[in-house]
Amino acid sequence: MGFDARLLTGIGVLAAVVEAGNFVRAGEVLGLTPSGVSRAVARLEARVGVRLFDRSPRAVTLTEEGRRFHAQVTPLLAGLEEAALDAAGAAATVDGRLRVSVDPWFARMVLAPRLPDFTARYPGLVLDMTVSNHREEMMAGVDVAVRFGPPDVASLIARKLLETRVLTCAAPDYLARRGTPAAPQDLEGHEGVLFRNPQTGLPFGWEFHRGAERVTVAVAGRVVMDDPSVAVAACVAGQGVFQSFELGLGPWLASGQLVQVLPDWAEERYPLYAYHPSRHLPPAKVRAFLDFVQEVAVGA
Repeated sequence: MGFDARLLTGIGVLAAVVEAGNFVRAGEVLGLTPSGVSRAVARLEARVGVRLFDRSPRAVTLTEEGRRFHAQVTPLLAGLEEAALDAAGAAATVDGRLRVSVDPWFARMVLAPRLPDFTARYPGLVLDMTVSNHREEMMAGVDVAVRFGPPDVASLIARKLLETRVLTCAAPDYLARRGTPAAPQDLEGHEGVLFRNPQTGLPFGWEFHRGAERVTVAVAGRVVMDDPSVAVAACVAGQGVFQSFELGLGPWLASGQLVQVLPDWAEERYPLYAYHPSRHLPPAKVRAFLDFVQEVAVGA
């Protein structure tokens, strides 16, 4: 496919529609009529040979092909924006809109309490944050993504932020009722608060590490969660035993609302990574956010 300047124009219109949510608001941003936006999208769809949007009287949403296409072109648009800023001598300026997708536990327990420091440091920057633990298309429409777990996206630059231990904990009243496990195998008779793996849809398995020893325990539970903050709240209420990251768990342990179980078997560690598109020099706003996230992560 040879280069066509109209293709770039159409991609810009596509990005505006995704951000605005419909043709009318996108047209207001671009200085076009809704019909002009619609024609530009139709030309782009004809150019690439797939339908990019599902249109209805109430909403305009990306098709599956449209989501993939948008995820692929967003880093390219960001690169063009960076090149323009660089040409204008503004590549070192931390301003504009920064779109990030952050793991829920890290966002709530570590990043959110420190956001006033970040916004005060960079008054010209607008932070647009999505909270999600899913990895599929995690870079769609964003500049940076932060996720727990080993890196598995080869097309992205991955920056390791930290490793945190995996702790097993429970509320004191639950342990008073059910007893305190003395060994990992004792948990087979306990009620677990299970956490769903966003990639598989199944609960994470429970592992216990002590030196070179590795023990896997089949913990049963009638409650499965996909939000660690909610799972911790259920654990505090006495629902059962839960495995959580040590990062951010300090307030509940310090207050006595939660008690660590099997502390001698708490050597498993889980990494936290930040991702951004593979480019030689990320924009200043991305570098500023990565540095700040590293700062708060290490100090947490």
